[in-house]
Amino acid sequence: MTELAGKKVLITGAASGIGRLLAQKIAARGADLMLWDVDADGLQELAGDVEGLRGRATVHRVDVSDRHAVRATARDVLNNHGAVDVLINNAGVVAGKPLLELSDEEIERTLDINAMAHFWTVRAFLPAMIERDSGHIVTVASAGGLVAAPRLSDYSASKFAAVGFDEALRLELRQQGLRIKTTLVCPFYVKTGMFEGVKTRFPWLLPLAEPAYVADRIVAAIEKDHRRLITPWFAYVAFPLRLLPVRWFDALVDFFGISRGMDDFQGRHG
Repeated sequence: MTELAGKKVLITGAASGIGRLLAQKIAARGADLMLWDVDADGLQELAGDVEGLRGRATVHRVDVSDRHAVRATARDVLNNHGAVDVLINNAGVVAGKPLLELSDEEIERTLDINAMAHFWTVRAFLPAMIERDSGHIVTVASAGGLVAAPRLSDYSASKFAAVGFDEALRLELRQQGLRIKTTLVCPFYVKTGMFEGVKTRFPWLLPLAEPAYVADRIVAAIEKDHRRLITPWFAYVAFPLRLLPVRWFDALVDFFGISRGMDDFQGRHG
């Protein structure tokens, strides 16, 4: 079990959405929070919320796609607060466009934030965890990293990368005999505004999840040291589906409405 009270917990993408809810729920357990985001105003508002709970918070405006900024800010955290107990890589973006409508900059931004940033943050904080042989690294990926969909070429590529990153990291730590824990999180579409306009054909199988529910599940998975959290349960069918011939796989993706879910996508900024 991972006890969060009194632990130092760093959350990227903390100013809004799931990151904000995670910060509030973990603060209520008495943790010391380090909150990272590019939204300075959102961070300051969140810090006030955290102080009203049982936790304490320090905020850092940092773009996690900038490896130099990550390294510099990580040095500041380590020098002033010591080793991080729990690192939650939550920052993420989505463009929601067909491949040929994506700009070069949008593709790079999605991959940098959703995938490459995991390398920079983990490489910055893992050495101190190894030195203490203690820590917990949480990779917030997506069900879009298990099954792709139209208009998500850059997003799914980044989330497939995040899933592979977690798996390789978990096996590396196990091979080295370290007691550092990892948790992979793969939720279906969450109603945070980031995926405004998405739809699901069978809500009873693949519901659009409430943010508070997903945040609760993530915190519980951390506390119980679960290696993997996939929600809803039906998303687990992604694994056996991979054993089918491609045309059957594609037909089932069509049947369950996954291939049309992004048709009316608007996103947080419309």
